[in-house]
Amino acid sequence: MGDDIEATPKADCSACPFRETLLPSSRCLPGDVCVRAMSGRQIDRFLRRNPELAPDYLEDEFWERRAIASRYVSVDEVLRLVEDEDEVVRRAVAYRLRPEHLHRLRGDPDREVRITVADRLPVEQLETMVGDADYLVRSYVAKRLPEGRLFRLICDPDEHVRKQVAQRLPVHSLGLMAHDADWQVRRIVAERMAPESLVVMLNDAEWIVRYLAAERAPAEAVKKLIDDPVADVREVAKRRLEALAKT
Repeated sequence: MGDDIEATPKADCSACPFRETLLPSSRCLPGDVCVRAMSGRQIDRFLRRNPELAPDYLEDEFWERRAIASRYVSVDEVLRLVEDEDEVVRRAVAYRLRPEHLHRLRGDPDREVRITVADRLPVEQLETMVGDADYLVRSYVAKRLPEGRLFRLICDPDEHVRKQVAQRLPVHSLGLMAHDADWQVRRIVAERMAPESLVVMLNDAEWIVRYLAAERAPAEAVKKLIDDPVADVREVAKRRLEALAKT
């Protein structure tokens, strides 16, 4: 069984410059706290214990050392890695950059980097990312854009983005999405739209949308659903009309 356990990476201490300086004071420990080992866990432990050495590894040939070092340097020094060749390093950078520098990664080729940017970019700059090629990036943009600036995403080609828009668009503007191609988007619209505006959704092709509209639309308008092909829709229409008759 022991043969199946992967051996802990251990660097050669014989040529390590820290052998005489850090090792005696337990600021490094072979196989556990070591910046020379090919182990992200050991590298992180080393730099956490010796953060003043992190800048020395921002240009290291091993991408994981650079990525981990970026966590322990000052935010100004992180700028040195904005154009790093490795996407994992740039992802780490995107988490640490000052907001005023995030625009430098808006066009990064890595989706995860751009998602982080969209999540942290100052709101007043978010509109510059509504045309991103990736729907997940645009979804993050839709989550954070001010409600009054969501209109450019109403006709987004991806339904996930439009769902985000439908959940946040001002109620008085939801009519612009009442005929969305995706029924799940229209469902959100039916759940949020003002009652007096729901009449337009009583003819929806999807029964659940008609059902939701019938629950809150003006009772008089619900009469058209009394013979709906779906029993649940007919039932809610009947209930609404009976309640109206009692008033």
